[in-house]
Amino acid sequence: MTIAINVCKQGTNVPYGIIALAQYINGLSKASEQKLDIHWYETIEGINNTFVVLKVDNNDITGSNNVSRYLANNYKDLDLYGNNSASKTMIDHWIDFATDKLETSDFKILEAAFDEINHHLTLRTFLVGYKLSLADIIVWGALKNSAAFNRQIKTGKEAGGPHLIRWFNYINSLDFIQQGTNWIAQNAKSSSKVGKDQPNMNIGLVDAEVGKVVTRFPPEPSGYLHIGHAKAVMLNQYFAQKYKGKLIVRFDDTNPTKEKEEFEESIKEDLTLLEIIPDKITYTSDYFDQLYQYAIKIIEKGLAYVDDTDVSTMREQRMDGIPSKSRDLSVEKNLERFKEMTEGTVFGLSCCLRAKIDMSNPNKALRDPVIYRCDLNPHHHTGNKWKLYPTYDFACPIVDSIEGVTHALRTNEYRDRNAQYDWFLQSLDLRKVHVWDFSRLNFVYTLLSKRKLQWFVNQGLVSGWDDPRFPTIRGIRRRGMTVEALKQYIYTQGASQNDVTLEWDKLWALNKKVIDPVAPRHISITKQNIVKTSILEGPEIPYSKEIAKHKKNPNVGKKQTWFASSIWIEQEDAKTFENEEEITLMDWGNAIVKTIHKSETNSDIVTELELQLHLEGDFKKTKKKISWLANTANVSEVVLIDYDYLITKKKLEEDDNVEEFVTKKSEFLTNALADSNVKELKKGDIIQFERRGYYILDNDAFESALRFIYIPDGKASSLASKADEAENAGKQGKKKEKNKEIKEMITTNTVSGTAFPVIDKDVTKNIKMYGVPDIYGEVPMPTPEQISKMYKVPNIYS
Repeated sequence: MTIAINVCKQGTNVPYGIIALAQYINGLSKASEQKLDIHWYETIEGINNTFVVLKVDNNDITGSNNVSRYLANNYKDLDLYGNNSASKTMIDHWIDFATDKLETSDFKILEAAFDEINHHLTLRTFLVGYKLSLADIIVWGALKNSAAFNRQIKTGKEAGGPHLIRWFNYINSLDFIQQGTNWIAQNAKSSSKVGKDQPNMNIGLVDAEVGKVVTRFPPEPSGYLHIGHAKAVMLNQYFAQKYKGKLIVRFDDTNPTKEKEEFEESIKEDLTLLEIIPDKITYTSDYFDQLYQYAIKIIEKGLAYVDDTDVSTMREQRMDGIPSKSRDLSVEKNLERFKEMTEGTVFGLSCCLRAKIDMSNPNKALRDPVIYRCDLNPHHHTGNKWKLYPTYDFACPIVDSIEGVTHALRTNEYRDRNAQYDWFLQSLDLRKVHVWDFSRLNFVYTLLSKRKLQWFVNQGLVSGWDDPRFPTIRGIRRRGMTVEALKQYIYTQGASQNDVTLEWDKLWALNKKVIDPVAPRHISITKQNIVKTSILEGPEIPYSKEIAKHKKNPNVGKKQTWFASSIWIEQEDAKTFENEEEITLMDWGNAIVKTIHKSETNSDIVTELELQLHLEGDFKKTKKKISWLANTANVSEVVLIDYDYLITKKKLEEDDNVEEFVTKKSEFLTNALADSNVKELKKGDIIQFERRGYYILDNDAFESALRFIYIPDGKASSLASKADEAENAGKQGKKKEKNKEIKEMITTNTVSGTAFPVIDKDVTKNIKMYGVPDIYGEVPMPTPEQISKMYKVPNIYS
C-alpha cells in the first residue's frame, strides 16, 4: 500500500499537526513498509485555509481532521487514538475543538478556548489519558498556528493560564514536533510562491485529464442566484477551462410547485452578468423518461419501496432510525403501488418512493431517502405529462453520469449526501462521478436562505430580488459590485473546505481597486443647511473650463467645471472655518475666509460666508481642501442613497426567528446638488463624488432627480452596522445618565462651615453591586457633630 500526504501552506496557516503526526509515524512506526511520503505544494499567499490530501493507493482523503483520524487508525501500533471507546470519544472531542474553537481570529472565542484548555490541564500532563495521543498533536498544531496565542507567548503573557503554557512547551519540546517544525521551515523556504491574486485551486482533482474534464452547475429555477451560487458556478467554470474541458449548466427543474420560467430566464441573465458561458444548457426534465426507468429498475432490484406513511411520522421514524411498515413489501407490490403514483390515483398521491439503504446508519441522509413524490401541478416544460417527479438527490447523480460529468463540485452542505450520491450510482450500475465539496460563502449580517429572502420581499421590506441590500447577483451588482472583483475574490477564496463566516471588507476593497482607476470624479453638496458663499472680487460673469475627470487617468475624459462669484459649500465644511483662515477650493485655488454669518436661532449653523480669492497661495500649506459648486443653473438635483444590513445579528442560527432581527431602518436618503456633468451618465455607471465616496447611478439620466447608490470601499466605517452603532450610542447615553443620577445622589453637608460629602443612604439601591444587609439592623445617620470625636479645630477662614 502506497501512502502519501500532500500539504499546502495557504496564507498564514500551516498544517503543523499533520506534519508532526507524519514525523511521529515515520520515526516510530513498526510498519516500515508504510512510511509516509510527504509532499509540500507551492505556497499561495492571501488565503487562510490549510489544504491537506492523503493519497492511499488510488483514493483521496481530504481535510486535516479526516487525514489525522485515518492515520491514527491505520497505525494502531502507535496507540494514538485510545484503547477504548471513551478515550476515542474524548480524542474526537479535542480534534473537533481545535477546528471549531482555535481556527478563528475572534479573540473572544480564542480567549474562552484557551481558558477551557488551561482548566482541563490543571492536574493533567496530556489532554486524554496518561500518555500522548492524537488530541495533543492536533491541538498543539492549532495553537502553533494561532497568531493570537503566539503573540501572547512572545510578549510574555500566559495565554489561557500556566497549565496551558506548561503543556504547550512540553509538547513543543518533543523530538518529532521539532522535526516537523524544521521540515516545514525548510520546505516553506524552498517552495516557490504564487502571486496573492492568483487562485488557490490546487486541489488535485482525481483522474482529471486535459480535454476530458466535464463539470456542471445545476441551479433550481425557483429563485434568483445569490453570491453563494456565484462561487459555485465560477469554480466549476474555472476547472472546466483549466483542463480544457466543458461546463454544463443544467436546470434542476424537478419541483413544479416552486419553479417558474421567470426564474429560469433570470438565472440565464445573471450568468451572462457573471460572464459565464456554458458549453451546454440542459434540463433535468430532458431526462424524466430515463429517470422513470431507473426508478423501476431500482424497485426491481429490491432497493426501493413505495411508502404511504404520512410525512410527520416518516420524519420521526427517520430521526429515530425506525423502519417503515412498507419497507419489506414485495417487488410486485411496490411496482403496483408505483403505477398508482404514476397515474395519480387517490392512494398513489398519498405515497412516495424511498430508496432502501440503511435505517440504522448514523448518517441520516442514508436512512431511506425519498426519491420520487407526486405533484399534480403542471410543469413549465413538460406540462401535465407527469404526475410524479424525481427528487434532486435521485436525479442529480444519474443525470451527472448520463451527461458525462466527470467531477461534481458542490458546496459542503451536501457532504452528508455524498455517500448517498455514490450509492445510487453503484446500485444502478452507472459510471462513477468524482465529488469534491467546497465551503459555502457565508457573510456577516447576510441571509442566503431563499425562504428568508422571500419573506423580506413578501413583507415589502425591500424593493424586490434586485434590492441593493440583498446578496443576490442582481442586488450586489446594483450596489456597485463588479464582476472582475467578484471573480478575484472567489478565486482567492479558492476551493477550500473550511466553513467560515466572512466579513464584507475584503470583497469591497477588491472592488475599489477595480473601479478607482476608471471612475470619473464629480462633485456633490448635500442640500441640508447648504451654505451660500460670496467670492469677493470673483468673476463678474460665470464661466466654465474643461478639467480632467480623473487626474491620474486622462483616458477617462474631461468635464465642464463652472466658476462664479457665488458658490455653494457644504454645512459640515463651513462649520469648521475660522475668520482669516486660508482654505483651498478644489480645482480653483486658495481663498481666505473673511466673514462667517451664523443662524440667530442656532449658533452652530452657518448661513452665509464671504471668501477672498488668494490664487497665488500654496495649496500644500492648507489643511482644508473643500468641495464646492458654482451657484448657477448648471447643477443637477440628485439623491444619495446608503444602506445598512437587513438584519442586526451577525449570524442567524437555525432556530432564530428572522422577524426578531430585522433592522428598523436600513435605507438612508440624502438630497444633494451635483455638477451638471452627471447628466451625461448612463444607468449603472460608477463614479466618485470627491471627498464622499464611490457611487453607482441607479436610474436613467432623463429622470428629474438622479439616484446614486453608495458603494462600500472596504473600510470599516463604510461597512459597520448602523444599527449596532445606534445601539452602542444609546448604551453610552444611558450610562452617562446613570452616572449623572448617581452623582446627584451625593449630597453636601457642612461641619463647621466645611463641605463634607454625605452619600444618600438609598444610593446603593441604584448601584448594581452585591446587596449586603446591615449586620446591626437599621443604623441612624450621624449628625455633623457626631462625625468626629477628634480635637475641635476652628475654621481658619471664619
